[in-house]
Amino acid sequence: MDKKRNVLHDLYHGHFIPWERKVVRTEESKAIDKKIEDEKRYFMQKMSLDDCQRFEALDALYLQSSSFQQADSFSYSFKLATSLMCAVLTE
Repeated sequence: MDKKRNVLHDLYHGHFIPWERKVVRTEESKAIDKKIEDEKRYFMQKMSLDDCQRFEALDALYLQSSSFQQADSFSYSFKLATSLMCAVLTE
């Protein structure tokens, strides 16, 4: 119970920001990230400057889309967890 009070206290005072969580980097995720960077570098070396700029803009759009999806997922998960907690407490 004491731990819950600390989380609520930290959340209220701005010390706990849910979207600023530490990302667990597994060897598998590192390998995938490296492959992505290698492929981006490969294609960018073969493209014209204009194509590289468009490719970077496309990459930025993917990041923005991912951010929206993560926020939506967080909201949905929070609502689901709260609903489950209410269901448990009412039984």
